[in-house]
Amino acid sequence: MEVQQMEAQAVTRDGRAWQPSYLLDISQEICIGCGRCFKVCGRSVMSLMGVTEDGDLVGLDDDDEILRKVMTVSDPGACIGCAACSRVCPKNCQKHGPSQGIENDARKPLSAIA
Repeated sequence: MEVQQMEAQAVTRDGRAWQPSYLLDISQEICIGCGRCFKVCGRSVMSLMGVTEDGDLVGLDDDDEILRKVMTVSDPGACIGCAACSRVCPKNCQKHGPSQGIENDARKPLSAIA
């Protein structure tokens, strides 16, 4: 059986059509880990991670190895496409788009999805 991925047809409360803009990725090179996007997202789409000297993502419990913190896309399937996170980001480090191309690997760099 062939599975087809269809683009969601979203509507506003009064029935007007709108196009969701799903969070696809957050650039680890640009993100400053401020957490503003995390605070406005009611869907737990993102997680804060640490970045090591080698550029690897690690949990925040590895404090000794962390050089800085960045936000990552941890549950892309939970995104409803409201793009509230992009409106509060001071660094414009997020990539949004239609549901096609969403990867479940939160550690994939932005350049691999573009």
